[in-house]
Amino acid sequence: MAGNQKYLIVIAGPTAVGKTNIAIELAKTFNTVILSADSRQIYKELNIGVAKPSAEQLQEVKHYFISHVSITEDYSAYDYQKEVHQLLSQIFKEKDIAIMCGGTGFYINAVLNGLNELPQISGETKDVVKNLLKEKGLLYLQNELKRKDPLYYQKADVHNPARVCRALEIIYETGRPFSDFLNDQLIQKPSYFIPVNLFLNMNRSELYERINQRVIQMIETGLEAEARSLYLYKNLKALNTVGYKEWWKYVEGTISLQSVIEQIQRNTRQYAKRQITWFKHQWKAKEIKIKAENIDQSYNEILLFIQGLLK
Repeated sequence: MAGNQKYLIVIAGPTAVGKTNIAIELAKTFNTVILSADSRQIYKELNIGVAKPSAEQLQEVKHYFISHVSITEDYSAYDYQKEVHQLLSQIFKEKDIAIMCGGTGFYINAVLNGLNELPQISGETKDVVKNLLKEKGLLYLQNELKRKDPLYYQKADVHNPARVCRALEIIYETGRPFSDFLNDQLIQKPSYFIPVNLFLNMNRSELYERINQRVIQMIETGLEAEARSLYLYKNLKALNTVGYKEWWKYVEGTISLQSVIEQIQRNTRQYAKRQITWFKHQWKAKEIKIKAENIDQSYNEILLFIQGLLK
């Protein structure tokens, strides 16, 4: 590598596409570590429902930002990018390559392009937005965001209540559009590494089948018990997420187990679709079509592409 340049290889894509396995193989090939960019795997208490790497996988390669904070803690993209840059400054003293792997585009974007520090939100403002969502619904909040910050509205995942609520909290608290806080010059785009951006994708029907099967595997390995153990925390932001929120009515005895399974499968497919849309339209990356029937071929294609860039 010319001039001892540092590289951050970013493996992104929809849930269930196979990012973790490929990132681990790359980390072993380049003798480096993995930084997770998954806003759900970051929580200590969430395991089966967020498809965390197994204990064996975590032993194969050193991972960071897995089981990093508690569901009771507030953790933002700003916190994430700040900690990632602190960590990378240490990693790059010993290694020329690090790997980031995950499907949370907002986290990845914050690291690669910078993110201004977000203000603290008062409990009063949080209650206002929470009550608006409860009383008037997501559509009302979407329209409110479109009116107050059309720039962010065009980029945001407006079907994600947490994203919409967070943006409106900032807007109501500061009187400024949320987009003012994105890509602000106060936190500049980092220049101490070269990003190698890879977007892993798959035939849609094949991806959806993988999702459906993975949900079944989650059920078989104890997702119901995990969800029940978290029921008392169901109102926390971290638990308003696919794989957990579908269980609350079942725990209360108003829907069937089959209904829970179908809802998780459907919501996960929808989530994957939103991820694909975001990465295709908001992020510049080399797209790699993963072939489930021949993962080795897909990995070799990725490895050859990376090696070509590092020469």
